[in-house]
Amino acid sequence: MDSPSLAAVPATDLLADRSIPRRWAALAAARPASPALFDDERGWTTAGELEHESRSWAAAMAARGLQRGDRIVMAAAPSSALVAAHLGALRLGLVVVPVNTAYTSRELAHIVGDATPVAVVSDDARCAKLVTGLSARPLVELALGARCQKAGPADDEGELALDRCEPGDPAMLVYTSGTTGSPKGALLSHGNLLAGALAVVEAWRWTPEDRLVLALPLFHVHGLGVGVHGTLAAGASAVIRRRFAPVDIGESITRHHATMLFGVPTMYSRLTGVEELRRLRLCVSGSAPLPAGLHRELAERTGQQLLERYGMSETLMNTSNPYDGERRPGTVGLPLPGVEVRLDDLRPDSAGEVLVRGPNVFGGYLARPEATAAAFSDGWFRTGDLGSFDEDGYLHLVGRKAELVISGGYNVYPREVEDVLRCHPAVADAAVVGWPDEEWGEQVVAFVVPTGSGPATDSLVETLERLMAEQLAFYKRPKQIHLTAELPRNALGKVVKSALKPTG
Repeated sequence: MDSPSLAAVPATDLLADRSIPRRWAALAAARPASPALFDDERGWTTAGELEHESRSWAAAMAARGLQRGDRIVMAAAPSSALVAAHLGALRLGLVVVPVNTAYTSRELAHIVGDATPVAVVSDDARCAKLVTGLSARPLVELALGARCQKAGPADDEGELALDRCEPGDPAMLVYTSGTTGSPKGALLSHGNLLAGALAVVEAWRWTPEDRLVLALPLFHVHGLGVGVHGTLAAGASAVIRRRFAPVDIGESITRHHATMLFGVPTMYSRLTGVEELRRLRLCVSGSAPLPAGLHRELAERTGQQLLERYGMSETLMNTSNPYDGERRPGTVGLPLPGVEVRLDDLRPDSAGEVLVRGPNVFGGYLARPEATAAAFSDGWFRTGDLGSFDEDGYLHLVGRKAELVISGGYNVYPREVEDVLRCHPAVADAAVVGWPDEEWGEQVVAFVVPTGSGPATDSLVETLERLMAEQLAFYKRPKQIHLTAELPRNALGKVVKSALKPTG
């Protein structure tokens, strides 16, 4: 049987396959023996094996009472088993809630309380215990083992309805920071996931012969929504790495004859000396601004012209530098297939807020009608980013309307960190900002006003560092804590964060 055609998909046909599971099932049936996923624990999993295992996962979930539309938390390290469980959940019609296993009890409490999941899949005992303990009702617990064992009437196609979801059906609930500082659940549909994946499949010339080295976390839309879903939608293969290490990346490229690599600028800053990058046809950078200097250094030392793109949890991918045309450092390129981009409140020689619309854009936040209404303007989603177009239509991002800090590709909302700092009795006030950093893109920096009745300076900093470690995931913790007598404020009493400067 011939392989399905993966020629460029016109924007009007992005939703023709209805969902990623439905498209992938057809591709897997056509090429069951083709490699699909690799990890160190299991070696290669073929497309046929992944179809069987994802079906078994769907059956196991159905046998435990899970039904279409139920929400299921998935908290695990990157692995082929996690992808199989994720795919099985989508095939059954469940709504996946990806969660970082590094989250503390305080962070998980908000997500569990807001999402009200009915089940959890995890390979992390601590995280799984926290999730189940924080739930207001008993959860179905499914351990992520080496292989999923079939349960119940698993493979009886008459009893197990798979791949039946339509483009408008919910598929993922991704938590992202918002203007209130509390993470909001962005509800992404099957159509959003499919359109987002196929847009980059077309734009980046992704084919079944491509092999992606994927060393990104799979609780984030970069690794999951682009890396995993793109691989599935293209009928291609991926080499999953549990953690990032430059030497391992180089070895994986050579050993597996890889053709593609996705990463964040922090990763690429550590890959400048990895000669194996020359073997790849495409290196994509995203999740944080790519310094123009790093773009040039990679080109000089490895011959790789990084392709920078722009996306977010609520919209998946929006723009990308061209695969065949000029990749301009400092820009995030042109609108992807099916995506419209415009600038709001644009004045001559200035930037405007970036607005987007298309089948990739989510429908709204879970149980947040006011936040959803505020996020849209006449059908356009307000990204909160400020940008401008150059004469050739390339988008330049020049800042953010909100105060979101992006460190190492992770989103950090200052309000959340400030609230944790302020809960300490020795802290009178606090302000958190992002400072430019060559390695991390931005580093989280805190300015703290002591009450005057607490411990001495050095002791207070150490105390607050311990508090951060207890209350926040590692990437949210300030890399610097500066004690100051007062915070700069304007006439209305608002902290002027732009006036917060390094002290030395």
